[in-house]
Amino acid sequence: MTYLDELFGLAGTTAVVTGATSGLGAACAVALGRAGASVVVAGRNRERGERVVAEIQGAGSAAELELADVAEPEQATQLADRVLARHPRVDVLVNAAGVFARDDALETRLEEWDRLMRTNVTSTFLLCQRFGRPMIERGYGKIVNFSSTDGFLGVPEQVAYNVSKGAIVQLTRTLGAEWIGHGVNVNAVAPCDFATPMIAPFLDTQEYRDWILDAIPAGRVGEPKEIVGAVLFLCSRASSMVAGHNLLVDGGRTVI
Repeated sequence: MTYLDELFGLAGTTAVVTGATSGLGAACAVALGRAGASVVVAGRNRERGERVVAEIQGAGSAAELELADVAEPEQATQLADRVLARHPRVDVLVNAAGVFARDDALETRLEEWDRLMRTNVTSTFLLCQRFGRPMIERGYGKIVNFSSTDGFLGVPEQVAYNVSKGAIVQLTRTLGAEWIGHGVNVNAVAPCDFATPMIAPFLDTQEYRDWILDAIPAGRVGEPKEIVGAVLFLCSRASSMVAGHNLLVDGGRTVI
């Protein structure tokens, strides 16, 4: 084993990735597989999920598909229970499932607020709790949540999304402080807008596209492959002294 393998390699580990059937979650699941992890690909779409599983297997790692809508608390906990029944040792959890919405605060309906909170926040907390317990008992684990630049910035017309991602920032900080002493690192990545199916309909709107490209000093949105380096670092032994951190992958969005 080389020094870099010792630091960053994930051979022999088991990873669970939610929201893994498309977008950033799929990119993370494939990257973890390429780094040597056996990957549980969790998401709602069977066809897309099977393609992600096949890509991981094609790279030489084990992968399996779990269908679940983690926006439903019962499905989130049942997903964890099924996985832990087959894989008592889960080393890595990546909570990439999420939804996005834009609405003026005065027009935001309670149903929409609840949908974002259940998907972006409640599912993340429940899965951290469910997978975190055996990690703490074993004395080792890596959890990576998905926050966002919008968890730090007061972006108009997306109050529910901003609040949900701000909650992930604080959830990550709190669990990071609570669990680092037990050998479990809880951190988050905070991307700006990336070219994913979730954001594509909004980027098709010229006004939004012009605004976001002007707001990102890099002058473009991110590509899914550009999130994986940060995620692999936080999933590896190289991040053993990193806790409660929100790693911004934002093309300078929060710098200006």
